[in-house]
Amino acid sequence: MARRVSLPAADDLFRPTSPGGEAEPQRAVRAVSDDPEPEAAPRRPSGRVRHDEKMTVYVTSDELLDLEHTRLSLRRTHGLAVDRGRVVREALALVLADFEAHGADSALVRRLTEE
Repeated sequence: MARRVSLPAADDLFRPTSPGGEAEPQRAVRAVSDDPEPEAAPRRPSGRVRHDEKMTVYVTSDELLDLEHTRLSLRRTHGLAVDRGRVVREALALVLADFEAHGADSALVRRLTEE
């Protein structure tokens, strides 16, 4: 006799992820300007917490290999056992902080205009 597989309902797939069970209010998107905000705290990566948002990024095999080598080097040389996602979040925080601080003179703008 064949068993039927039970699949989750749409309500299970699209449930709110906030602790109270309610959908989180939409966040306003801040416009990017060349003037840094004086009261803004330094950008920090999220670290080891539960992440409610997901983003897929496609990389080349060489980029993935470089990322893995970096992860292993951090473990071997510095005793830091981190996953690839943590390395990417740290790198993202550094790039975004540099962009906020330096704007047109940031490494991000320089690299993107070189393409």
